Amino acid sequence: MNYSIKDFQGQFPNDEACLEYIFNQKYDKTCKCGGQFYRSKTRKCYNCSMCGKQISPLAGTIFEKSDTPLTSWFYAIFLFSSARNGVSAKELERQLGVTYKTAWRIAFQIRQLMQQDKKKLSGVVEVDETYIGGYRRKGQGGKGKAILLGYVKRGGDIKTDKLEARQTHIVLKAVRRNVRRGSHLMTDQFGIYKKTPKMGYKHSSVNHWKREYVKGAVHTNTLEGFWSQLKRSISGTYHSVSPKHLQRYADEFAFRYNHRNDPIFSLLAARI
Repeated sequence: MNYSIKDFQGQFPNDEACLEYIFNQKYDKTCKCGGQFYRSKTRKCYNCSMCGKQISPLAGTIFEKSDTPLTSWFYAIFLFSSARNGVSAKELERQLGVTYKTAWRIAFQIRQLMQQDKKKLSGVVEVDETYIGGYRRKGQGGKGKAILLGYVKRGGDIKTDKLEARQTHIVLKAVRRNVRRGSHLMTDQFGIYKKTPKMGYKHSSVNHWKREYVKGAVHTNTLEGFWSQLKRSISGTYHSVSPKHLQRYADEFAFRYNHRNDPIFSLLAARI
């Protein structure tokens, strides 16, 4: 079921509702002493009716030390959950009526909620690299381009890695970190991947240079589609992304892909 703007406004009409939601996500309403927590009238915190213990639901969250209204934060999360091509800081600036600096920080913190976990992929896994930004040139690479290495389990999740260089030990270390040994790797003709069988992987490839894109069940089309979506979004929504922050943007789109059939707003709100 889609979570509409009407649903959002009904659930979070004001800062009180947002704070109550955060409190319920993190704490039990009953204190260890047996008392009940009640909302403070002067601060964004809760007090125990018996022992006087005070709890600040915003501590340790992305909202800590922020003067921006919680309704603006939650609306920004809603925008991130409903926008397939991402949300720029300029768009948040316009929608929330805040400064660009504040909008950029809000976007940065929301992407923190979308960071990848360390769980390794297994089974049949496509592996492929792509280049983002920099100067164009024929062939692979190019001056100033950032390298992303991606992995996707057939019918499962995607993971990405920003690499410092396209050297053998860097690529193979990244593969080992993200894919379980014994998995069947599907790659293009890049020579580094030919070393993966010695690392305990099965390996099959297609030769893109010879316009061979599918060979039976062997292809990297899933990752190619993901890279296309990522690049279109960067070009159309953000226009450019610095290599320093590229991993966060890649994490954002991997998160969306991995939860394409899930209620993203609820998932992000639960991670607060």
